[in-house]
Amino acid sequence: MNMTVDLCGVTLKNPVMTASGTFGSGMEYAEFVDLNRLGAVVTKGVASVPWEGNKTPRVAEVYGGMLNAVGLQNPGIDLFLKRDIPYLRQFDTKIIVNVCGRTTEEYIEVVERLREEPVDMLEINISCPNVEAGGIAFGQSPKAVEAITSEVKKHAAQPVIMKLSPNVTDISEIARAAEAGGADCLSLINTLTGMKIDIEKRSFVLANKTGGMSGPAIHPIAVRMVYQTAQAVKLPIIGMGGICSAEDALEMLLAGATAVSVGTANFTNPKITEEIIAGIEAYMERFGVSDIRELTGAVK
Repeated sequence: MNMTVDLCGVTLKNPVMTASGTFGSGMEYAEFVDLNRLGAVVTKGVASVPWEGNKTPRVAEVYGGMLNAVGLQNPGIDLFLKRDIPYLRQFDTKIIVNVCGRTTEEYIEVVERLREEPVDMLEINISCPNVEAGGIAFGQSPKAVEAITSEVKKHAAQPVIMKLSPNVTDISEIARAAEAGGADCLSLINTLTGMKIDIEKRSFVLANKTGGMSGPAIHPIAVRMVYQTAQAVKLPIIGMGGICSAEDALEMLLAGATAVSVGTANFTNPKITEEIIAGIEAYMERFGVSDIRELTGAVK
């Protein structure tokens, strides 16, 4: 039974990885999950300088998931290079670094700092507000997506994954813009914008008012967007959004994803990634699937 998948020249032992922002760089989870079992670890977003993140409260539980407005709090690239990469290098898993920034220059600075580092791929979080464009997220404008992708590709030594925002009218248009800009791979979906109000206090639950909705409630939306994207572009896709079981992961593969990222489910079950890998193996055995690549895009 072959569980290996290829993401633009990078071979993963299986298609299951962690979603950025839900797993740190694995340090917090190492006593619960064997990182050697994972296809890849996707780090929390890394910026050119430390980000403090948003004011608290910045996490709220909602029906079928959670809202977060953490604001990509991170220690910056200097500490990341000193601490996180050496830690992850201990394990037999691929390292995908998630990169965030408020301007094109900030993204490029991080990408250039990573050029000589032993990391396998870069995931570019384009859901960050573009300060130079009045705060609209890079990922909400096809023109901006193509431009940021093209600039990052000029400076990156590793394959580039563009992480797409679902907060758009047509995900296919955004995916095609990333492909036109030279992306090697796409990952989707990032969180959906949501809001929660405390009716007793008559105030917003999150200090930021809005937050990113994640968890099982968004899964059907994510599957639909992965399918649409797979029809629109020829790039490999990493599917994510509310994956809580092997069944959820298999849906993503059948819709057109080559690999999957597990996010919010890590908070409720730290061992979920290992369980999903075992569940996919059991499914392949049950249906006589010898190569996992047979499943990608099998539903037309």
